[in-house]
This record gives sequence, C-alpha cells and structure tokens, in this order.
Amino acid sequence: MAKQVKTDRREFIKYSTLGVLGLVLGGGIVLSPYLQAKENRLRPPGAVPEKEFLGLCIKCGQCLQVCPYHSIKLADIAKGVGEGTPYIDANIRGCYACDAVPCVLACPSGALDHSCSKPEDIQMGVAVLEFPDTCLAMTNTLVPKGYNDKMKAFTASVNNVTSQELQLLEKFDGYEGKECTLCADMCPVPNPLSAIAMVPDAQGGKRPEIYDGCIGCGACQEVCPTQKPSIVVKPRVTYEQYYEKTT
Repeated sequence: MAKQVKTDRREFIKYSTLGVLGLVLGGGIVLSPYLQAKENRLRPPGAVPEKEFLGLCIKCGQCLQVCPYHSIKLADIAKGVGEGTPYIDANIRGCYACDAVPCVLACPSGALDHSCSKPEDIQMGVAVLEFPDTCLAMTNTLVPKGYNDKMKAFTASVNNVTSQELQLLEKFDGYEGKECTLCADMCPVPNPLSAIAMVPDAQGGKRPEIYDGCIGCGACQEVCPTQKPSIVVKPRVTYEQYYEKTT
C-alpha cells in the first residue's frame, strides 16, 4: 500500500510538472505575438529595424558601458521579447547625441549600424507635443521650484559620473521660476533650431514646434518639467511619417 502511494505521488508530481510547463510554454506561444507587437521602445542611435535588431543584438552591453550620460539600459524579462537588449527610457534620461556616437562604435554585431557616425545621422523617432494642455509654456506657467532636484537625483544615482553629465547638470541651473523653454534649450542636435523651436501660440503663450531636424533622442521628454511629460518621442517614426500623416 505504501509503495502504491509513493508511485501515485510520483505520477502526480510528474504530470503536474509537465502540465505547468505546458501552460508556461503555451502561454509564451500565445503571448509571443502580443509581446512582439509591444516591442516599440526607444532604441540607441543607429538601431536597425526592430525585427533585425532583435536578431543581431548579442546583448553584450557594450553600448551601455560607453554611454557618457548613462542613457542606455538593458531590458529585463518584464520588458517583452527583447530581454537583455538595450533601450532608452526618455522619462528618465534621453540620448544626448554624442559626437562620433560611441554607442554605435562599441556595437560588435551590427545591431547598431556603423553608418550612423555623427549626431545628424541619428534617427531614433520623432518628438510630438502629445499633451499640449499640460505644457507650461502654452499655459504661461513658470517652471516650478524644485525642478533641478530631479536632475540632481539622477546624477547622484549613477556610478562614475562623467564630465558630460556634470556639464548637463549646470545647464539646468536658473530655470526655476522662469518661463519654460527647456525642451528647445536642451535639444542636443548640432543645429537645434532645425529640430525644435518655441513659437508664439494663439493663447498668448509659446509652444514647442517640431521640425524635420528632430532625431527623436528623447532629451526634450526627459527635461519636460510636467509630472507626465507634455512632449514625448514616438520611437521608430520619422518626421514625414508622423507629421505628414497628421496634417
């Protein structure tokens, strides 16, 4: 009788385990297209088309290690099918379009295309004034006190703070209590007026206007002082694709 109980228990454990594994694998198969569909995060400069990128990226983290602004992160298991691949969360830290684009130079696999050799070559997406009702410039609201604390907190949270980060931090000084022009002022492209400018708005304030020089770096999204950024980057969309479609 005791032998029969042990056998039954083994059988139960074996088939229960197989059942759980089947559910997990089956769930992965079912969910895979949805995870793939959601794979639309902001990639580092020079990223090839997403499907090709996922096949080429060897998840080595070299691009992350050479980024002087600590902009690049590696996706964890909760981030969809691209676990271990590099991405940029512009709510935390955008890309600052470095000269010579070191993240691309560091990529050994071709996931970041080496033909992207200068800031003007970068095309990560396009900035969009997604929430104009909250834009401080449009509502004539001054940059709130304590804004600089957010930027200082990020710099304090990273190891090996670079000179580029310290210079960036200095640029934020002096904005509190003034009219907001941060998205335009902090644009890192060599000719920022080709990408974004503050223009008069019908309501008496100013609004950011995006031009075809925008590279979708996400710096404007990072520096936007509203609780939820008023201006955001649409990944892997060109200026023509977005603005010609919506006009």
